[in-house]
Amino acid sequence: MPQNPSGPAPADPADAARTVPSPPGITASVPLLEPPGWAVAQRELFDLLDHSWRRFARDYTGEDGGLNYRNELTSRDGADDFYEVFFNWPQLYLLGGADDLLEAAEHHWEGVTRQLTELGMLKDEYERGYDWFHQGESLLLLYFLSMAAPERWSERALRFAELYTDPAHGNYDPGHRIIRGPHNGSDPEREGLFDGDAYPWLPQEAETYGYPLDWLLSPGSPTPDLAHDPRLGEEMRRRIGSGDTAVNLAAAGLVLNAWILSGEERYREWITAYVGAWRERAAANGGIIPDNVGVDGQVGSQLDGRWYGAHYGWSWPHGWFTIGPAALIAAMAAATATGDEGFLDMVRPALDAVIANGKNMTSAESDTSQRSRWTAVLGEDVDTPTLHVPMRHSDRGWHDYNPVLAAVPTALWHHSAQDADRIRLERLREASGYDWRTVRSFRTKEEAGHEEPWLAFLDGDNPDYPERILAAAQAQIRHRLARMDKYRDLDVPEADIHVWQQSNPVVTEALVQLTWGAPQVLYNGGLQQARVRYYDARARRPGLPPQVAALVTRIDPEATTVELVNLDPQAARTVVVQAGACAEHTIRSVRHTACADSSWIGGMYDYGHGEPTVTEAVASVDGPWLTVELPASSRVRLELDLVLRTRTPSYRTPFDPAGRG
Repeated sequence: MPQNPSGPAPADPADAARTVPSPPGITASVPLLEPPGWAVAQRELFDLLDHSWRRFARDYTGEDGGLNYRNELTSRDGADDFYEVFFNWPQLYLLGGADDLLEAAEHHWEGVTRQLTELGMLKDEYERGYDWFHQGESLLLLYFLSMAAPERWSERALRFAELYTDPAHGNYDPGHRIIRGPHNGSDPEREGLFDGDAYPWLPQEAETYGYPLDWLLSPGSPTPDLAHDPRLGEEMRRRIGSGDTAVNLAAAGLVLNAWILSGEERYREWITAYVGAWRERAAANGGIIPDNVGVDGQVGSQLDGRWYGAHYGWSWPHGWFTIGPAALIAAMAAATATGDEGFLDMVRPALDAVIANGKNMTSAESDTSQRSRWTAVLGEDVDTPTLHVPMRHSDRGWHDYNPVLAAVPTALWHHSAQDADRIRLERLREASGYDWRTVRSFRTKEEAGHEEPWLAFLDGDNPDYPERILAAAQAQIRHRLARMDKYRDLDVPEADIHVWQQSNPVVTEALVQLTWGAPQVLYNGGLQQARVRYYDARARRPGLPPQVAALVTRIDPEATTVELVNLDPQAARTVVVQAGACAEHTIRSVRHTACADSSWIGGMYDYGHGEPTVTEAVASVDGPWLTVELPASSRVRLELDLVLRTRTPSYRTPFDPAGRG
C-alpha cells in the first residue's frame, strides 16, 4: 500500500494551482433571493462559536496552553478530563472554524501534555496506564489533530500506536491476541487496577453501580470493611486486574489512525488479528461479545467460566454503554482496513440481544444507573412509558434498564448503509413512547444525543429540525458562557475537574449532522464518520468558506443530497466537496440545480422580480472530490451519486499533488 503523503502545502498558492489539477467542477447559477433560515442560523452559530472558544482560552488556560489548575491528581483517574475539554476544537476547525483555531488546539494539547507529565499522569506524552473507556476520551483530540494537520501529528500518532502493535512495549500478547491488562499504556510497571491495597472506592459508586465481582459474597453476607472487601482488593486485582477486556477494543481506533496516516501494512495486520480474535470469541459465545479474556487467552478463565464480569465490562460499571461503542469502533476499524464488512457482525447480535430483552416502562420504574442523564435528554417525557433496554448483565441476568442509546445503532447504519441496520432504527422508533422529532436543548458529555430527531429529519418527517437544532446549540453555548463567568475564578479542586468539560462552549453535534451528514464521533475513541466534508479552495484549508452554509438533507446507500448556499452578497466562494471523512468514497456523478435564464431579474423599471426558472443538469465526476463555484448570493442543490468505500482512506487533501485518485 502506498504511503500517505502528508507534506505541507506549497508556499505559493499560484504555483499549487498550476501543479495540481482542479477536481471536476460545476458553477452554481440559482440566485439566492430569500436566504433559508437554517443557512443564516448556521453562520450565526459559527460566529458565536468563534467568540466562545476565545473566551474560554482567555479565562481558563495559561500562556503555555495548560488549564488553570494548581492541585495534584491523587489517583490514576483524571488525564482524560484535561484533554476532553478541547476534543472538538480541531473538529470545529475542520467544519470551517476560524483559521487560528487549529493552532490554538495544538497549543492546548502541548500545554495539557506538559501539565499532565508534571502531574505524573503521562510517560513519553502518553497515558501511563488506564482503561480504554477513558483513554479513548483523551485521544479524540489527537485524532482530530491528525486529520487536520497530518504532517505535524503523524510522528506522535504512530509512536502511540506502537505501544500496542509492538509487543516489546508489554501491552500486547500476539500469541493469544490479547491486550495484557485492562490498565495499559506507556508504563509497563503500572499493573493492576489501583496502586494501594484496594480499589479507591466512593460510596456513591456503590449506590449507583453496585460492586464488581458481586458474586464473591454469598447472599445475606454482611458487607465487609472496604479495605478488606474481596470485591475491591486482592480478588479484584487477581481476577480482573489482568487479561483482556472488551473495552480495550477501542485501541483499534488508535491503530486505524496510524494506518490512515502511514498506509503501513503492519497496522492493518494488527487490527485484523486483534479484532479478529474478539470476533471469534463473540461467535463462540452465541454472537454476544464476551467482556473478558484471561492471560491464558481463554474467555472466563479468571471469572470461573463467566463471559461477563470484567473491568468496565457487562456487569460493572456501565455495561453496554462502554462495550457497545468500543466494539463498534473496533468493528468499523477492521471493516475499513480490510474491506470485510462481516466484522460488523461482532456488534449486531449483542445489540439485538439488548433490544430483545427490552421492556416498556417509565424511567421511574426502571433500575437505571444513569437517571440524571435521562432527565436531561428526555425532559418532560422522562415519565412517559417507552422502550427500556438492559445495559448490564451479571449472575442475576439482564438489568440496569435505560432508554435506547441511539449512538451505536445510528453509527452502525451510517457506516454499513445496509437495509437491516436502517430497519432496526425504524423499529426502535416504532417502539418509542416519545416523539423522535422533539429537539431538546442539552449537552451530554459525549456532545451528542440528538440522533433521533436527526434521523426523523433524514426520513423527511422533521423539516424544522435544522433550525431547531441550531437554536438548541446556541442555547447550550450561551448557557456555558454563563457558567464560564460563574466559575472563572474558581481554584479548581481535584474533585471538580469536570468543571472544564461542563464549561467548554464549543458544540459541534449540530454542524456535524447538518453539514457532514454524519452522527457525532463515538466518544470513547472513535474516528469521525462523514458522508461529505468540505474544503475552502481559495484558502486551501478544510472546512466551509466564510458565509457558506451547507445542509445534507438525504442519505441513501448510493445517494447523498446536499444544499450549498453562499450568503455573501459580494464575494464568490469556491467549495471542494469531498466524499467521505477520509476521501474513501467515489462521486460517480452529480445532478444539480441550475438557472440559465436571467429573465427573472425583470426590466429596468419593474417593481419586483420574477420567479427564477430552476432546471437540472448532470455532470460526471468519477473521483472523491467535486469543485463547486458559488457566485455571490447563489445556491445549489447537489444529488451526489456515491459508491461507498472504493478508495483507501487517507487524510490527503484535494490540494495535494500526490494525493489524487
